[in-house]
Amino acid sequence: MALRPVQVNIKALDHAAVGRFWAEALGWSAYSPGVTTYVGPGGGLVWPDPVAVCVDVVPVPEPKTTTKNRVHLDLATTSAAHQAELVARLKALGATPVHVGQGNVPWTVLADPEGNEFCVLEPREIYRDTGPIAAVVVDCTDPRAMARFWGEAMDWTLHEVTDDHAVLRSAKGVGPYLEFLRTLGVKTVPDRVHLDLLPYPGDDKAAEVARLRALGATDLDLGQDDVPWTCLADPEGHEFCVLALP
Repeated sequence: MALRPVQVNIKALDHAAVGRFWAEALGWSAYSPGVTTYVGPGGGLVWPDPVAVCVDVVPVPEPKTTTKNRVHLDLATTSAAHQAELVARLKALGATPVHVGQGNVPWTVLADPEGNEFCVLEPREIYRDTGPIAAVVVDCTDPRAMARFWGEAMDWTLHEVTDDHAVLRSAKGVGPYLEFLRTLGVKTVPDRVHLDLLPYPGDDKAAEVARLRALGATDLDLGQDDVPWTCLADPEGHEFCVLALP
């Protein structure tokens, strides 16, 4: 038994506008299957996508606080020219440069139109085949502990773990990486961005949720009432949801 990450959930005041931004940013399409805006590869809505970890933009009434998100996306580029072109195009779409203490680094830190931070990376060989999203990055205090929890929670392969950095990726060697970076400070506000996980066909969602609780996940009350998904938090308090199979 195991789960797979199928989408990055982003909360937004204007989900349609933020969804359009991310569709343009990633070169994907925006779909409106319900009350959210789903962003995935073009060619028609496929859920779950067999390769990509997609983006689901969800409407909320509260704006983002000034606190830096503890989960963000890193975007891949293939050359210095591509990085420069992508940064310029994203700014034209409404992205703004932000400073999160990054100093003099080869990547560019931007924020989407509602202030959600993300990075446009310089070309790196490791991300050459990930698609537009190189990695989903999570700030944490203990990457080793996060690697243990998420490595057991999902069926992804652990590629690297140190005191400062842990890296997982689909065992199929496709799509983005999931990375945990050691960061000073603890989580103080709800995540504006989180992962949504999905069981495999034939697996029992309730059993998967019970397994996650045994690994150290805790139940999370976000006022979600009676919904088909289950809201949990990992051992450091990062929110995530276990979705129901369609």
